[in-house]
Amino acid sequence: MKSAIYQKQTISLDQLNREEYQKIYTAGKNGELHCPTCKETIQLFLGIQREPHFYHIYAPVKKCPEPAPTQIIHHFTERGGFRIPQGRTITETANSVNLFKQSRKIQSTISFNKTNNTDLPSHSPYLQLLAESGVTLDKNQAEAVTETNGSLLVLAGAGSGKTRVLTARTAYLLKFKGSDPRSIMLVTFTSKAAAEIKNRLLSYPEIKRDQVYQLVTGTFHSIFYRILMFHDGANWANEKLLKKEWQRDKILKEAGKERDISEKEFAYDAALQQIGYWKNSLMMPQDIKPLTDWDENVLFLYKKYEEYKQNNGLFDFDDMLLGCYQLLSNSADILDYYQDRFQYFLIDEFQDINKVQYELMKLLSGKHQNVCAVGDDDQAIYSFRGSDPGYLLDFEKDFPSAKVITLEQNYRSAHEIVTAANQMIASNKNRRPKRMKAQFSSGNSPVVFFSYDEEEEATMIVTDIQERILNGANPSEFAILYRTNAGSRAVFERLASSNLPFKVDQDTESFYDRYIVRCALSFLKVSLNEDDAGCMSDILPILFLKQAMLREIKALSILKDCSFLEALTHLNTTHAFQEKKLKKAVPAIRSLKSLSPVKAIEKIEKKIGYLDFLKKRGNESNQVDKGSDDLKDLKVAAKGFNTIEELLAHAEHMSAMNQEIKKLSKHFTDAITLSTIHRAKGLEYKIVYLLGAVDGSLPHDFALESSRNGDFSEIEEERRLFYVAMTRARDELLISVPENRRGKTAACSRFLRPLLTKTKKANFQ
Repeated sequence: MKSAIYQKQTISLDQLNREEYQKIYTAGKNGELHCPTCKETIQLFLGIQREPHFYHIYAPVKKCPEPAPTQIIHHFTERGGFRIPQGRTITETANSVNLFKQSRKIQSTISFNKTNNTDLPSHSPYLQLLAESGVTLDKNQAEAVTETNGSLLVLAGAGSGKTRVLTARTAYLLKFKGSDPRSIMLVTFTSKAAAEIKNRLLSYPEIKRDQVYQLVTGTFHSIFYRILMFHDGANWANEKLLKKEWQRDKILKEAGKERDISEKEFAYDAALQQIGYWKNSLMMPQDIKPLTDWDENVLFLYKKYEEYKQNNGLFDFDDMLLGCYQLLSNSADILDYYQDRFQYFLIDEFQDINKVQYELMKLLSGKHQNVCAVGDDDQAIYSFRGSDPGYLLDFEKDFPSAKVITLEQNYRSAHEIVTAANQMIASNKNRRPKRMKAQFSSGNSPVVFFSYDEEEEATMIVTDIQERILNGANPSEFAILYRTNAGSRAVFERLASSNLPFKVDQDTESFYDRYIVRCALSFLKVSLNEDDAGCMSDILPILFLKQAMLREIKALSILKDCSFLEALTHLNTTHAFQEKKLKKAVPAIRSLKSLSPVKAIEKIEKKIGYLDFLKKRGNESNQVDKGSDDLKDLKVAAKGFNTIEELLAHAEHMSAMNQEIKKLSKHFTDAITLSTIHRAKGLEYKIVYLLGAVDGSLPHDFALESSRNGDFSEIEEERRLFYVAMTRARDELLISVPENRRGKTAACSRFLRPLLTKTKKANFQ
């Protein structure tokens, strides 16, 4: 059914602009839509697989005849803060109505042929024993397990069974080679991965428990911290470790006071990240040449941070690696001892290794050169943490006799997903060539669907999941992935208003609690309550005032018998131009309460100077901090509300929901997963939805900017990120391409366009 009655008028989907679909969908949820024929309550279906249509809530299969058209809504206008439907007769010609765009499938141009690749080396009776116990290896996996003399690089593509290879290789060294377990170092990037390998080993034939527990296994930090504790336990005692981020943050903020670096204006969390990046890259304060004011400030904090730790005998997690590197570099006897002790090194996720980790492994393996590095350069996505895929790409430079084995069988994803991912990642220039082959076909080609914007994108995905669960699917089979946490706002809100169980990362901040968003909302709150001290504190930096001014504002409000907001006009800042701006800002802030939320935010941007503040803050921050994006996202969210009070109430509710969902997530065993792509790496789900596949989101704006300046390394990393997202899916992959993003027309991701072009050509032929 294509027609409905809304606000006493007949509307038709064939004549309704796409920008109104979400509004009509919400009206249906609120019981405001009725069937033109039988007058029963109906709703708008907004999904992925089928076209939008109206349906009867209590009888979904019921079909009433379409009424003769009389009048339809073509658009809405805004009056006094409310969006009012404007009608026109059916005889009028629709002006550029943007109709629903059908989803498209990425058709594979390569037919599926399952390969039998399980011939085991004839000289390996232990691998035969493993196969008999259910641990089967393909030909390349078996070669990676048995090639134990000299250095080895194992290129383990997505879903190729690298954990099985690491486990079987360790068992092979113990059982077939008779190696002392204490001579084997197995390094992983998470303690969970190390525990999984140990547990698997315990189930392998003829592997004894005491052998497994004598292995030196763990993360880089845990292994090298043990070495430090053994040789210098007094200086590296656990109670001296700065375990919490707030502890490190506090040290930086205290140091920042010496340079008058405002806590409200300066991104201290980003500064901590930058300091960690420098340390993991073996860059001491004296090695750094600052290029910007931001670099100058962070370098100052870096020096003060290191001085504070040294004076108080403290250390952080990065120091565990630096300290061990210095210990081994400065003590030939200790280095010689460990070079003799460790005969074999197995390193997981080698594409994520950073400089200090790589140099440590080079030092320790210098005598025997038996390094087995397992990784996939196509999944290197952590350069912001100092990781460098160059160590994997150039492995033979430091290990010239190294053998390279490629694992090309993908045991996770369907053929249709694997071939699409292969096509996409092949465009990267700086990579080891490989072409993954799937072991099964699901018959489900990846689907690209075209939502109008972020709001409709969320609605379409949640509708699709609801349909599938009604047909027997489990919530835990689904994952919704996105480039940044801010990109999850709309889908979080849609799920929060549904009855579907879902979980988010424990450190995920509510969109409305993000600094830039919170400050914008504080302007709205001050317009409603001019004596809100907390919100006044938030807006001072945007007005280019120091926090110390809040005390003077409170004093002036008493002396002049006025509100905190009015007190701004009486401030003496010693700058005439600033006092003049404040006098203009006060009536502008007061006027916000009479505007719609979107208009109010636009006024905060342009008339009150928020954009000037963001520009200044952006120049003083690093590339990771994209505050202006948050403000654009807030305007998109604000479109759904008629009054400021409604928006503020919604923001408060969503912040509370975020806290509640995080608490519940710990107990959920069957829930939809919401995650950034970075956090989803190494995981897999039956069905994956990828949000925002448009230029500016994936690839991110900063990568596009770098490419315009001739640096394509970040674009290549963004493509690897897209590849990681695609290869999390086992059976089905659904990719969203919103036509509008942050209020502006968006272009389909440049990573996706070639796949759609090939599909179009294949269909034409």
